Amino acid sequence: MKYSKITRVAAVLALLQGGASCELNEELQGELTQGQIPRGDPAALLQGVYNAQRDPIQGHVSVFALQEVSTDARIMPTRGPDWDDNGKWRALYNHTWDSNNERVRDTFNQLEGIVFASTDLLRFDPTVQQQAEARFVRAWATYLLLDLYDQVLYREPGEQLSVLARVRKGTEALDYIVSELNAIQGNLPDVPVSRGTKDAARVLLMKCYLNRGVYANRQSPAFAAADMNQVVRLADEIINSNKYSFTPNYFDNFAPNNGAIGRENIYTQENTFGNSGPLRDLWKFVSHYNMRPVDGYNGPAVPAELYDLFEASDKRRGQVYDVPGGPANPGRRINVGFLIGQQYNLTTDAPLTTRSGSPLVFTKEINLFETGADLEAKGIRPIKYPVDYVSEAQGGNGCENDHVTFRLADVLLMKAEAILRGATPTSAGPYGATPLAIVNAIRTHPSRGASSLPALTLDILLAERARELYSESWRRQDMVRFGRFLQARKDKPQSDPKYLIYPIPQTQVDINRNITQNPGY
Repeated sequence: MKYSKITRVAAVLALLQGGASCELNEELQGELTQGQIPRGDPAALLQGVYNAQRDPIQGHVSVFALQEVSTDARIMPTRGPDWDDNGKWRALYNHTWDSNNERVRDTFNQLEGIVFASTDLLRFDPTVQQQAEARFVRAWATYLLLDLYDQVLYREPGEQLSVLARVRKGTEALDYIVSELNAIQGNLPDVPVSRGTKDAARVLLMKCYLNRGVYANRQSPAFAAADMNQVVRLADEIINSNKYSFTPNYFDNFAPNNGAIGRENIYTQENTFGNSGPLRDLWKFVSHYNMRPVDGYNGPAVPAELYDLFEASDKRRGQVYDVPGGPANPGRRINVGFLIGQQYNLTTDAPLTTRSGSPLVFTKEINLFETGADLEAKGIRPIKYPVDYVSEAQGGNGCENDHVTFRLADVLLMKAEAILRGATPTSAGPYGATPLAIVNAIRTHPSRGASSLPALTLDILLAERARELYSESWRRQDMVRFGRFLQARKDKPQSDPKYLIYPIPQTQVDINRNITQNPGY
């Protein structure tokens, strides 16, 4: 059985995950049967479960959009006639979305598709390890749904689609995730990082304990010392395994060959040319139309406030990165991090221009609406994943960069935060025992090259998470946990507290009486 067929079937069935409707009067011919899978070998179906993560998690339009475009770390300007898209991006940036927003709707359905596909696998006699891996992916998708929507629809394996899906909310959903991860952790593999491993389960548990108070009360979260101590315990288990270390170059973790050189990465989604998710959108969306061979879409940018958080010496802000098979870059122009100023052809070093012939100079200034003659060049452009030029030259049918979900630096930052919030300090690895020492171990490593911080507060730690984890789909969660998400910022007023969670898509509410729409929507 082909993986693509399995993924498509799971996606179709996910559309019915919400409940029964008039559509259910049609025959459900997409449901898999035992006869369609080699007896005793559901490995292909498990690969389909892993692949089902790609569209919602890797690209720029689903989880990434909800977690980044809604924050101070990304702006999606309307550039004259380009990028209006019926206002859906402005709605995310301005916190004016509703239950019919396309991005809100599609992300929910895609994540529920993962929940359905991983649950459905369990009725096909998987091995103990296959079952554990499927349940890990389900727990991960369930966690994202909880974080974004505060509600998760679920069914039991083999349950008829004509039966309305039930709902887990808030801390009930969180307790379910924690119990699942604790139950399966011992049966998960140790390697590779592209699968749900024991350490991937540990990091997800860290996220659960760190955010428990948020899911209990998003407006005024409380952080119990017992939960924070669990975060520290799990971090120390990962650190003491000695399996992860800082890479010589920060951007090695995201490069086209990061599966081989990304030593910090703990959980990734493997991509290969011709068999990958939409990760290349992360450079296509931000690159200008004339930045060939990327041939970009000239869309989003980062606000100047994010760029200004970095010291000039901080290599995470931007550097020259030589990609295997990439252009010669004779002028040694910055090609990863944040692109600002005059842009150049990386093959010839000729200055690039806009479509009207003006110099292509990326500026700090950017507004939600751009109408001037320089609208194409406004905004600093973020390139977190070095461009896979080899794949681009072959027509851009995907890329080789594996998508990074969990990595060592995030583990260390979570440990530092947990201690700041009341956990008992511990010493593990070469990083020290105090939050300040742990954060400075990251900052001063030669792969980052930033100076030592003299002190550490929660506000400073939030800024450090922005520097370290930009474009990794954690910013909204961080801003909610630190009480900053609703605040006014450029072109956006103070938000109503209802925007701390997204609404359930109206299409789901209409067909399932078990769903109660989130407050305020």
